[in-house]
Amino acid sequence: MGPNSFLKVLPEMVAFLRVAELGSFSAAADLLGITPSAASRQVKRLEKEIGVQLLQRTTRQLRLTEAGAEAFERCRELAAAAQDTMALAQRFSAEPRGLVRLSAPKAFARRVLHPLVLDFLARHPAVDVQLIVEDRDIDPIREGVDLVVRLTTEPPEGLVARRLMAVAHILVAAPAYLEGHAAIAHPRDLAAHSCLSLGEHERDNHWRFSRPGEDGVEVTVQGRYIANHSEMRMEAATAGLGVACVPAFSAQQALGEGRVARVLGDWEFRGNYHGHAWILYPPNRFTVPKCRVLIDHLVAHLGTEG
Repeated sequence: MGPNSFLKVLPEMVAFLRVAELGSFSAAADLLGITPSAASRQVKRLEKEIGVQLLQRTTRQLRLTEAGAEAFERCRELAAAAQDTMALAQRFSAEPRGLVRLSAPKAFARRVLHPLVLDFLARHPAVDVQLIVEDRDIDPIREGVDLVVRLTTEPPEGLVARRLMAVAHILVAAPAYLEGHAAIAHPRDLAAHSCLSLGEHERDNHWRFSRPGEDGVEVTVQGRYIANHSEMRMEAATAGLGVACVPAFSAQQALGEGRVARVLGDWEFRGNYHGHAWILYPPNRFTVPKCRVLIDHLVAHLGTEG
């Protein structure tokens, strides 16, 4: 193999990297903008060129061979180096410019980030933003995303994490629902109500509450509608289907407009999902002016809430 022979298989290395990351030729092909058969051919060409099998293919799944696992790490390093090279000019530019790819969960992106991004774009005309709305965990290094917002109690290792804001969950219900049903003065009263929960895990219908000077309370609830998306639970509550647990940022507008009312506002709701919103990025991303100004903009507007 000649010293420059790797040049002709660079696209094949990228295809192999994406297939290995996503565990699917189809998913990798969608990301790369090619067909699944083309992605498969690229991986086969890479295997032929280097002379070892990288993937074990079955009808159910793809698995990395021992050689494939090592090749995967090398290809990931290569892709990261290429991304750094593409951003090199930004590090030496005094003026922020270029495209920033920012990923965030759907409800948080819509209710919190979107208005702030619009304000940011007005302030920085040379910077563009691609807002990628995804509820799954995005790996910024693997997927070529500059910044990631994640709602969690513990940010992952290997990434720089800056706290944006606390994410509190609250209970809300439509005024018409509250007027037509028994009063809710204590968490135990919820057992007699239709409660809208997530349903992702076994204990998602076990709602816990606390307040100063009292023992914690746990209530098993049930309701007519279960949905694992806060915006949908919010709409169901607005429609009068019951009492919904939602992040406070999802309910802010509806509360302000009077379409829902806070329930048990003197208690702290301790659901299975709480923590903070964090902005995550590889250690070198903050040095890029276009990323730095967006990070600073979000922290300046949200950091006081954390």
